[in-house]
Amino acid sequence: MKLIAIDFDGTLLSDDGTISEENAGAIREVQEQGNIVVACSGRSLHDTRHILKKAGLDCPVITGNGAVIYDSDQCILKLVMPDKVLDDLLPELEAQGYYYELYTNQGVYLLEKGRKRLESEMHSLHEKDETFSLEWAAGQIELQMRQYGIHYFHHYAELDLPHLEVYKIFVLSFRPERLKQLRSWLSGRKDLSMTTSGRTKLEIAHAEVSKGHALQFMARHLNIPMENTVAIGDNFNDLSMFETAGISIAMGNAEEQVKAQSTYVTKTHNENGVAHALRTYILGK
Repeated sequence: MKLIAIDFDGTLLSDDGTISEENAGAIREVQEQGNIVVACSGRSLHDTRHILKKAGLDCPVITGNGAVIYDSDQCILKLVMPDKVLDDLLPELEAQGYYYELYTNQGVYLLEKGRKRLESEMHSLHEKDETFSLEWAAGQIELQMRQYGIHYFHHYAELDLPHLEVYKIFVLSFRPERLKQLRSWLSGRKDLSMTTSGRTKLEIAHAEVSKGHALQFMARHLNIPMENTVAIGDNFNDLSMFETAGISIAMGNAEEQVKAQSTYVTKTHNENGVAHALRTYILGK
């Protein structure tokens, strides 16, 4: 028996945000052979479950990069962000005009003015550099707005944050220097973790949150040795589980640093790379 952790964006999901029937079929094949597949995503619990349900898949889920883990309907781990982090970070995000999202036990909370912030940044960059793609940036914005389980808020002060149990803050900016500035400001803090699933994103969570920690936790929960674990991913937030898994498989579209740390490299996410990986390296077809 193997425990197989599969990332979502850039890995299991095609560009349209769905799981192809080819990938879904391959997952069912490895499950039928007695292996356990776990969805391991930076997305919210509500969004991850919705996508799996649409594809007709049933499996444990690791969400928020490892902040919330469910096995069937049982929550086996939840790492909520400390109040001190929220009290320090949210006023700064607002003062500096960042686009940010709050991942909570009720779904994802988006700023009402969030889209305008991103569109303003997008058009400003295009005016300075015509090679900056408006089409690409608009697509990135739409991906955020299409998440399942979205709620909107005007200002974070109106929210009952302790009740919502915020487990991740997601920041998106098309200006790399803005994210670098924020990361620099937060560096050195021991009460939070930072990772990224793309060069326009910064994801902030509880200090113990990582996909690698989550994979280890799930393996212990299921009594599966780490040498029998497999990780499939494409981006920097997948590196921690690549470091702990017995076998790591990078997508053909993965970051070069991710490929360099992988055992194998499969096809791209738009070429059903997950199905190819499962059938080639797990089932031996």
